[in-house]
Amino acid sequence: MLQVPFLRQHTALVKERLAIKLFKETGLVDEVLALDDERKKLQLEFDTTQSKVNGASKEIGQLMAKGQKAEAESKKQEVAAWKLSLEPISQQLAGVEKKLEETIVKLPNLPGPAVPPGKTPEDNVIVREGGNKPTLHANAVPHWDLAKKYRLIDFELGNKITGSGFPVYTGRGARLQRALIQYFLDFNTGAGYTEFLPPFMVNEASAFGTGQLPDKEGQMYFVTEDKFYLIPTSEVPVTNIYRDELLKESDLPIRMTAYSPCFRREAGSYGKDVRGLNRLHQFEKVELVQLVHPEKSYETLEEMVSHVERLIQSLGLSYRILNLCGGDMSFTSAQTYDFEVYSAAQQKWLEVSSVSNFEAYQTNRMKIRFKDAQGRNQLVHSLNGSSLALPRIVACLLENNQTESGIELPAVLHSYFGSKNIQ
Repeated sequence: MLQVPFLRQHTALVKERLAIKLFKETGLVDEVLALDDERKKLQLEFDTTQSKVNGASKEIGQLMAKGQKAEAESKKQEVAAWKLSLEPISQQLAGVEKKLEETIVKLPNLPGPAVPPGKTPEDNVIVREGGNKPTLHANAVPHWDLAKKYRLIDFELGNKITGSGFPVYTGRGARLQRALIQYFLDFNTGAGYTEFLPPFMVNEASAFGTGQLPDKEGQMYFVTEDKFYLIPTSEVPVTNIYRDELLKESDLPIRMTAYSPCFRREAGSYGKDVRGLNRLHQFEKVELVQLVHPEKSYETLEEMVSHVERLIQSLGLSYRILNLCGGDMSFTSAQTYDFEVYSAAQQKWLEVSSVSNFEAYQTNRMKIRFKDAQGRNQLVHSLNGSSLALPRIVACLLENNQTESGIELPAVLHSYFGSKNIQ
C-alpha cells in the first residue's frame, strides 16, 4: 500500500510511474489526497472541540471550588452541547478514513527505476541466458506422454477425483516430487534461509497484507464457512509471520524458505498452454522470502536472483532471466525478474520462478517495522522468489533428459531420488 505523504510530496512522479505500469485510473491519486484533506479538516474540528470540552471541564471544577454554581451550570450546558457535536464529527471522520483506505489500496505499487517500459511479455528485457538447449532423439515426446509411459503422473485420475488441473503423482513420479522439494529446501537452508512449514490456508488479514486482496480475489479458492483462503503461494503465510511486529535493526535481514502446495483458480486459462504440467490449479513450490533494511532491498534482489540462477544451473537446464516491463508486472511488485527454462520437446520457454522486490508496499499493509539507530520506526522492505515451482521444472527435466532407454536425472538429484534415471 502506498503512503499518503509520499503521494502528496511526489504527485507528478507517482502518476508518471503508474503510467509505466499502464495504470489508467491515476485520478485515484487526486481522490486519495482530497479524502486526506477532508480527514485532516474533520480531525482538526474534532480535536478543537475536544480541547474546548477539556478546558471547560477544568474550568467547571474551578468555578465549583469558588462556589460559583450558576456559572458552573452554564458552563456544563456548553460542554454538553460540544460533546453532542463530537459524535457526528466522529462518525464523519470514521467514514472518511474508511473511504480513504478503500481508495488507496486500489493503487498498485510504483515500478522501480530499473523497470523497462512496455505493454506485453514481448517487451520484457532478457538480462542473460545460460545452459545449452538439448538436442533430442528422433522419437522424443512431450512430458505428458513421458509421464504416461513411465507411470509418473495420472492426469485422468486427477480429473476423476477433483477436476482438470489436479494431477495425481504415482510411484516414481511422487518420489521425484519429494526429491525435488527436499533438494530445493536443502539448497536454500544451506544458503542461510530458515525453513518454515506454514498453514496452507490464511485469513483475510493475511491475504490483504501481501496484496492478494483486493487485487486477486477471483483467483483464490475461498472456504466460505470459515472465511479462509487457500494459499496461492507460501509467500502469503510466511511474510505474515512478522505482521504487526516491531523488529530490531540487528534482526535484519530475515531469510525464510518454505514448501507448500499452491492453489490457483487460473480463471480464463485454456488451450494448448495448459496441457500437462504447464498450468495447474494445485501444484508444489518452494519459496524464498526476505525482510530487509530498505537501503539493502535492491542489492538483496540481485542476490536472490543469483541464488535461483545457481539452483537452476545445478539442474543442468537451459534458462533465461527476464526483467519484466511495466505492463507485465504484478499489482504489488516494484521490480520483478522472471526465470524461464527451455522445454525441448515443446520447443518453448516455460516460466519457473519470479523474484520480486515489493519495497514497502506489503510491509506498510502489514505494519512490519524496525527501529533504526536514531530510534525511529521505519518500514522494512519485503522480497520473495520461487525456488522453485515444481510443475514446469518437472516437465523440462523429463523432456530435456529423455533418451531412447529412459530419463537421465541430474547428478544433484541422484541421492535424493535414489537412482540415476527413470526407466
